[in-house]
Amino acid sequence: MRAFAGFVRKEFRHIIRDPRTLLILFGMPVIQLVLFGFAISTELRTSNLAVLDMSRDEVSGAILDRMRDSEYFNIVEDVGSEEDINAAMQAGRVKLGLIFGPGFAGRFSSGDGAALRIVTDAADPNTARLLQSYAAAIVRQFQREQLNAPETPGMRIRTALLFNPLLQSVYMFVPGLIVVVLMLVSALMTSIAITREKEMGTMEVLLVSPLRPFQIILGKVLPYLLLSCLIAALILVLSQTVFALPFNGSMLLFWVECLLFIFTSLALGIFISTVARTQQVAMMVSLAGLLMPTILLSGFIFPIENMPLPLQVIANIIPARWFLEILKGVMIKGLGIQQLWTQTAVIVFMLLLFTGLSIRKFNIRLQ
Repeated sequence: MRAFAGFVRKEFRHIIRDPRTLLILFGMPVIQLVLFGFAISTELRTSNLAVLDMSRDEVSGAILDRMRDSEYFNIVEDVGSEEDINAAMQAGRVKLGLIFGPGFAGRFSSGDGAALRIVTDAADPNTARLLQSYAAAIVRQFQREQLNAPETPGMRIRTALLFNPLLQSVYMFVPGLIVVVLMLVSALMTSIAITREKEMGTMEVLLVSPLRPFQIILGKVLPYLLLSCLIAALILVLSQTVFALPFNGSMLLFWVECLLFIFTSLALGIFISTVARTQQVAMMVSLAGLLMPTILLSGFIFPIENMPLPLQVIANIIPARWFLEILKGVMIKGLGIQQLWTQTAVIVFMLLLFTGLSIRKFNIRLQ
């Protein structure tokens, strides 16, 4: 028994002396707690709202004041036509639009049914449902309060869903799945594959071979590049044949953006492999630093605008966050490079950054 106790103490000392093991044991739970505690939220706060007010009277103004006073909406645009609302939603500037018909106050007070339309960006169906319900609840609460007045007010609320009129969840999950799978195959598998060569001692054998260093790296990542393209094509075909997901944009732009993101993920995987010494460390870094943030902080499941400001800042440095916007814009909204050049420029910058860091770290290792 004394020998067994000594063996257990030795194992504890071994764990405590290894900072990487301690980081995995205590760092992973802390990261998960922070991400799950702050990022996962089914509530919506301060969603951007556009208004088309064709009456501009006291009743429509009172409803807009209710919207401003709520914690859910932020009126950012006062537009002149429904086309302006559609354009703002295509560009991602607003999530909701309110359209007040002409003579709103008179129709409301006389009971003729004042016309109010609530237009929602339904590319994210879960967010669209919540936004519609919040906006309709505020308007109906205003109407119930006005029913106590001597007049008999009336209002006719109509709703419209842009880009996803049936609120199908496949519109949200297919672009998100492409992002997660490409990140998993490109970054995670690449980092593990290169780290395995270092851990087994075969990287030095490759370095003294006739192949140049860039040829070694290219040979390692090329299979994952081809596999990533094949998987993206498979998901796209299944989404259109099985789930009848429409593709409204340019197929050429889709593949150019996919290749750009794949190269970025590969560069990130190579960078991780230059830092990690073992496959275990590479896998933990990839899972904790790439896969989990890609799922939780990219806007795939939970809206970024609902997260605390520090997590929103972190979300902006995740390539998947920008690539997901591109995929939704191309596949669902039919946007072109004119509307998506900002997101594309961010990914190009990240590609150059990770490529430069990877080359620098790899050269340092060779020296």
